[in-house]
Amino acid sequence: MIVHLIDGTYELFRHFYGLRRFRKDGDPPLGAVLGVVRTVVQMLEQGATHIGVATDHVIESFRNDLWPGYKTGEGIEPALLAQFHPLEEALDALGVAVWPMIELEADDGLASAAHIAAADERVRKVCIWTPDKDLAQCVRGDRVVQMDRRGNSMRDEAAVIGKFGVRPQLIPDYLALVGDAADGYPGIPGIGAVTAARLLNAHGSLEDFPATVLGDDRGLALLFKDLATLRTDAPLFDDVDLLRWHGPAAGFAEWVERLGDERLAERCRKAAQLSKSREES
Repeated sequence: MIVHLIDGTYELFRHFYGLRRFRKDGDPPLGAVLGVVRTVVQMLEQGATHIGVATDHVIESFRNDLWPGYKTGEGIEPALLAQFHPLEEALDALGVAVWPMIELEADDGLASAAHIAAADERVRKVCIWTPDKDLAQCVRGDRVVQMDRRGNSMRDEAAVIGKFGVRPQLIPDYLALVGDAADGYPGIPGIGAVTAARLLNAHGSLEDFPATVLGDDRGLALLFKDLATLRTDAPLFDDVDLLRWHGPAAGFAEWVERLGDERLAERCRKAAQLSKSREES
């Protein structure tokens, strides 16, 4: 089986701003939610059977206690923020496994789900649907891969090395050195992408660096690595069969009406029939 793990927060942002580019009459209250639901339904129509979606139920996480400059919900537009929780409700009604993250982030949810799924020998491939460079650390060979919907591309281990210059396991170390503006930590002064890759390939992880390489910045680098390291121990599920889609729940009809797309019900009905036939064959 193939397990598909979706970054719900990223998809919500993508659809919100994508819709805004084409509409000049304001932001539809549930426009981004509809876009994400349509995307998931399309995946089901195309044959996806096992799907899980991680979301940021709240923006802040334990990382905000570790670094005062870490990203917060400040600056997120109210029209977008108001769709966070409805997205979780709509996907749940669709019958898809949803993990609203609170103490952890959606990225940690995806990393944990990938870790659990990859441990199951029945799983042929785990596809993590997000272009976020943080998730590159979860890639393993060509079995756990990143999918970039925007670029219509797949990033396996060779692609991670080609892009960042280091193997996936060293991505947290790499981000600690170069920083991550989106997450709000600056990295180590004077170390760019090329230098970071060279140092990591020469010495291994930050803990193995000679003391003279980072000097007084060693402690800061290790802190940033902690921020960049995704947690894989969130107890999201204990059997990948729980990610199997069996069709929408009874409450989905209400969401079809709220979202204003009557075709969703018929599309889901056909997708559920197709899924059932595949399961029985």
